[in-house]
Amino acid sequence: MVNGVIACAAAFAIAASTVFPALSQGKVGAAAMESIARQPEAAGKIQTAMILAMALLEALTIYGLLIAFMIIGKF
Repeated sequence: MVNGVIACAAAFAIAASTVFPALSQGKVGAAAMESIARQPEAAGKIQTAMILAMALLEALTIYGLLIAFMIIGKF
């Protein structure tokens, strides 16, 4: 019983840390493309900010994976 709860907790940690950053990355990408379409001369600055935002969002996913591994380690 306890092993099943731990496995479900790890699965929830992975799901939550994957779904929400993925949705946010979609919003960041769409906003960046819209901004570049409006101001093509600022594409370099917008792209730099977009890549930084994507990296921070991806870090959240990696933290979720790390937490899931820590939960699985409790078996």
